[in-house]
Amino acid sequence: MIFRSPRPDVTIPDIPLTPFVLGRADQLGDKVAIVEAGTGRSYSYRQIADGVRNLAAGLHARGFRKGDVLAIMSPNLPEYPIAFHGVATAGGVNTTLNPTYTADEIAFQLNDSRARLLLTVPPLVGKAQEAAAKSKVEEIIVFGEAEGAVSFASLFSDGKAAEVHIDPADDLVALPYSSGTTGFSKGVMLTHRNLVANLVQTTACLEIEEDEKILAFLPFFHIYGMTVIMNQGLYRGATLVSMQRFELEPCLQAVQDYRVTRFFLVPPIVVLLAKHPAIDKYDLSSVKRAFSGAAPLDADTARAASERIGCRLSQGYGLTETSPVSHIVSDDMADVVPGSVGLAAPNTECKIVDAASGKELGRNADGEIWIRGPQVMKGYLNNDEATRNSIDADGFFHTGDIGHLDDHDQYFIVDRLKELIKYKGFQVAPAELEALLLTNPHVADVAVIGVLDEEGEEIPKAFVVLKDPQTPEELMEFVAARVAPHKKVRRVEVVDQIPKSPTGKILRRVLRDREKAATTESR
Repeated sequence: MIFRSPRPDVTIPDIPLTPFVLGRADQLGDKVAIVEAGTGRSYSYRQIADGVRNLAAGLHARGFRKGDVLAIMSPNLPEYPIAFHGVATAGGVNTTLNPTYTADEIAFQLNDSRARLLLTVPPLVGKAQEAAAKSKVEEIIVFGEAEGAVSFASLFSDGKAAEVHIDPADDLVALPYSSGTTGFSKGVMLTHRNLVANLVQTTACLEIEEDEKILAFLPFFHIYGMTVIMNQGLYRGATLVSMQRFELEPCLQAVQDYRVTRFFLVPPIVVLLAKHPAIDKYDLSSVKRAFSGAAPLDADTARAASERIGCRLSQGYGLTETSPVSHIVSDDMADVVPGSVGLAAPNTECKIVDAASGKELGRNADGEIWIRGPQVMKGYLNNDEATRNSIDADGFFHTGDIGHLDDHDQYFIVDRLKELIKYKGFQVAPAELEALLLTNPHVADVAVIGVLDEEGEEIPKAFVVLKDPQTPEELMEFVAARVAPHKKVRRVEVVDQIPKSPTGKILRRVLRDREKAATTESR
């Protein structure tokens, strides 16, 4: 049974991403497009558009051509949208990197994406050089100045950018990396049409006005920050108030100073807004809407945060593979149902499928959510098998998330079929941590699952069979030295054996059930 969105379909223009996002930049002129909280550095819409054109011309002059890949490894700077859209205008592809990645993790993405250029910030140049040496990256570019790197500003050219023919439905513009439903990180091929479609779909649900100020601390390298905040904010003519990282009190100060009207959040920050005493020290009265995504948010926390900050808080749902928004509570809905991720976005169809039998289910029955729509990715880069396993012959993307649809077309996400761990909105693949721990000479076998910590945050826990003595702390330090901070193993339990099926597949469900039982007994 196919459930179509009850929202009317929207028209998706056949246009490349940048002319769509910045189509009114000349009209908006000197209006501030993005300003950095703390420093006050800013760019107007006209400056953004001029910068994009000049960067595209400069990249072309350096031999950067259609289909070439530029990697961006940077926190949210005011120049980030100029870089992203300059690459897009030149016909290139942006592969975005988490700045906390290790050199080996960076090198993997650089090689897999075949990146020619790497753009970063001065403090990360050393790590960038180490990673680039293991890849085919030709040049390291830096925002600002740093020894051994080309200045970003030096790329700009007053010359006319080359005319590049872009097929929106086929040509890639973004290549973020995701672990998908299982396994190691894979390049998610997002076309111009994917991102344009999702902006149109989201705009039909979120009524962002030109006079709005949007706090932008969620990273632009993540699809949530890239589409829902950066590109949507610019498309709507709002002002982005950017921050390089989230810190609670500077964030609250920025809301107060800039009279921020809209909060885009993730659940761990919603928890802070619900409970932290510092909230009462700041004037948050300008905030009219708050929105949480990237991971499930429980109804009680959502309700508490909404009451604390004095505005409506709603949720949405999506994945990197869906550009990201597939479901959303729209601004015009009279009531927010606690725990609901809203209706399917316009132009979106869904199935609810029993994961064991493959039988399609009706309303109010939990099953895997399948999604079909113009926002669904083209596929995984260099991985036809993974693409075939996630997008079926009918074009439905199998999300790996378990949920249901109620009698009022509201969707609820209740569990994950996939084995990924969501730590503070970032994906952590158990298989990657298991493979790493097995390189430790003291480890005989290992399984990793997500468990809840004292604050209800999902964290990686390793169950380890040892060859010879090691403490949990030593094993956690071993992993921490080799992965980005969000991938750290945060608990270790030494066990006699790992439960496995006859075919050798780790029975994570057994470990999860054991963990739940142990938690219940300790209460």
